Amino acid sequence: MPDRPDRSAYPVRKLGLHDPEPADMRRPTPDECIEMMWELAQNAWAFMGVENAEPGLHRHVVRVVRRGS
Repeated sequence: MPDRPDRSAYPVRKLGLHDPEPADMRRPTPDECIEMMWELAQNAWAFMGVENAEPGLHRHVVRVVRRGS
């Protein structure tokens, strides 16, 4: 079995369900979450060898017209 890192010094806090949330445990906003995920996606694309993973502007436009009901 591989050696595991020593995690005995990691800070741990136990909170009850109705305890107030500490100020240092702020939840990220949705914008911050998207920004973090975009950075992860760019890193994943770079790992796969793609230099520019920016989505391009789609220049094709399609219009569907249905006849009848």
